[in-house]
Amino acid sequence: MGYIFVGLGNPGDEYKNSRHNTGRMVLEYLHNAGDFSEWKHNVKLNALVSKGKIRSKVVTLIEPETMMNKSGYSLSGLVTNAKSAENIVVLYDDIDLPLGRVKISFGRGSGGHKGLASIIKKIKTKDFVRFRIGISLPLKRGGVKKPKGESGVIDFILGDFSKKEKAQINKIAKQVSEVAEALVTKGLNNARNSFN
Repeated sequence: MGYIFVGLGNPGDEYKNSRHNTGRMVLEYLHNAGDFSEWKHNVKLNALVSKGKIRSKVVTLIEPETMMNKSGYSLSGLVTNAKSAENIVVLYDDIDLPLGRVKISFGRGSGGHKGLASIIKKIKTKDFVRFRIGISLPLKRGGVKKPKGESGVIDFILGDFSKKEKAQINKIAKQVSEVAEALVTKGLNNARNSFN
């Protein structure tokens, strides 16, 4: 089975430019920059699916059409064992990382991200690749400026990127597409070394 890249977000125009849709935004860039088929709605998965290749390696792109906290439903029919889960690559927004920063990780917990928690629960393993894409404002002394309280976090992640912030996401999407190529052709360690 080839790699499956999953871009997390919420469907619908009202969420299209929100910070919580970063995973979908970056996946769209990957789709448009590569050799992929048109998006088709897969009823069984309740997701938009596109198939193609990255440097002759078969790759499937998936955008769940569920709300974020139900993202795992779109993968439960695809991942039948722990070995197949290792080919899953989930792209998602990370409030603990500054805007413009991406970290590649494997086998971690959800970090409180509802979409990731849904996937872990549905496929019954946390052993898959994650591209954690930062969305928070960086502080001069290091770290990030995070909103306070649950309602503050929700307002922030569901808020839209500014034009300047969106430009940074587009820039990072280009880098992610290059690292995706390294991942599918040379493996996880190579991709990590070139990006983290």
